[in-house]
Amino acid sequence: MATRDKNIWILIVFILSGLVIGGLLGELAARVDFLWWLSYGQEFGLTNPIVLDLNIIRLTFGLQLKINIASIIGMAIAIFIYRKV
Repeated sequence: MATRDKNIWILIVFILSGLVIGGLLGELAARVDFLWWLSYGQEFGLTNPIVLDLNIIRLTFGLQLKINIASIIGMAIAIFIYRKV
């Protein structure tokens, strides 16, 4: 039986693992003819990273996310498993 006092960090780990595993499966599914739709998605973020040059140290900031159908399904499965645990 699931309790209400679950740790939020466990939920975050479940969701991130669902996104990563789903994204990996979506990229692998792109090579299969009848599963191509799992790899359909959107990529967004900083295409050119921001560079902060302070002469002593150079910092580069960049973030890019690629979300596909399989990663969304993986996230939904992770939330479902979290609720059952």
